[in-house]
Amino acid sequence: MNKIDEKIKEKAKKVKIVLMDVDGTLTDGKIYILPSGDEIKAYDVKDGAAIVLAQLLGLKVGIITGKKSTNVLERAKRLKIEDVYVGAINKLPALKDIMEKYGYSTDDICYIGDDIGDYSVMKSVGFSVAVGDAHYKIKEIADYITEKRGGQGAVREVFDIIFEAKNLYEELIKLFEKEKSWDREILKNFKDKR
Repeated sequence: MNKIDEKIKEKAKKVKIVLMDVDGTLTDGKIYILPSGDEIKAYDVKDGAAIVLAQLLGLKVGIITGKKSTNVLERAKRLKIEDVYVGAINKLPALKDIMEKYGYSTDDICYIGDDIGDYSVMKSVGFSVAVGDAHYKIKEIADYITEKRGGQGAVREVFDIIFEAKNLYEELIKLFEKEKSWDREILKNFKDKR
């Protein structure tokens, strides 16, 4: 991971919700279309683990994507992400909706993106992140650029920065020492926190 400067740590400390794009951010941007017309996308398990861990720690996570896809809805369901906006070509109304829903200011929000459709949202949040293989215009406005590429651990990298800045790893380690594994009790606690 890149050396994190104090300015980035300060931005990460304020984060209450992490919002992200899907294609090119949570995935590598490749879409496989089967003869049936169904789409297949690949998601990184480390990104998914970070999303679950973040929610266990009380952080909110959301998706804002321009594409309508049942695949995205299924992934969000499996990760228990409640704030999911699909078909959001203009992502600013979704951002405004989330801010109003939770009473968040722009400083409370991190957004992870990769392409021009993410530009306006990234300019509007307190902590904007471009994945390592993002479009150069997105990299120009990002507060932080990940070492990892989209769909290959970039989202986990961002959560690691937030966890470190907020000193949350000790809390996570204690949880796993107490419970010893991902058992039914941890999953129950996860559901109860939602």
